[in-house]
Amino acid sequence: MRILVVEDEPKTAAAIRKGFAEKGYEVDLCLDGSEGLRLAKTGNYDLLVLDLMLPGRDGWSILSELRAAGVSLPVIVLTARDAVRDRVKGVSLGADDYLIKPFAFAELLARVQSVLRRASGTMPEVIRIADLELDFARHRAARSGSPLDLTPKEFALLAFLARRRGEPQTRATLAAAVWDMPHEGESNVVDVHVRRLRAKADDPFERKLIQTVRGVGYVLREHA
Repeated sequence: MRILVVEDEPKTAAAIRKGFAEKGYEVDLCLDGSEGLRLAKTGNYDLLVLDLMLPGRDGWSILSELRAAGVSLPVIVLTARDAVRDRVKGVSLGADDYLIKPFAFAELLARVQSVLRRASGTMPEVIRIADLELDFARHRAARSGSPLDLTPKEFALLAFLARRRGEPQTRATLAAAVWDMPHEGESNVVDVHVRRLRAKADDPFERKLIQTVRGVGYVLREHA
């Protein structure tokens, strides 16, 4: 697996490259946005880790140009910009994930592995998490063998969380992915749908899978 890291902070970039190299990844490092865009377009990479504030070309324009050119290279945006509007913009422009600095390398590695699994097309048609079973081909969900009567949006929300099991998702990410809309601070559309989903998929069962992450959003995982 080859990863391109476009990051202009030398210490951060070196630490990322060292961490990936120790895990067996081949890593190319670029400190300039213009050169990063050229490499992303022409290089044979499996994933791009992209900072936003870069000399030459900023990360927004790089991401936008890649997607406009039809380049499907998976992109993880890595930035200190943590405003909701920035996260929504990243998802809207085609980022596969968005990680805020400062970060733990273990989290970056986990996100990289998750994105690479999804990009490889190896995600199964059926996912099982504890007693939850999601059949994507038939658009069906069940717990302990009992079918769940979900609306299309409820299924999409549950599926998004299940595909990213163990990874907390912000309300902004969920709003952009499931409803294709920005999440405004005063809007409770995500919370309302999560409550409705829980009433069907969690409340009747002893084990609770959909958990609230205070100050972040929601996560689906087997253990509290």
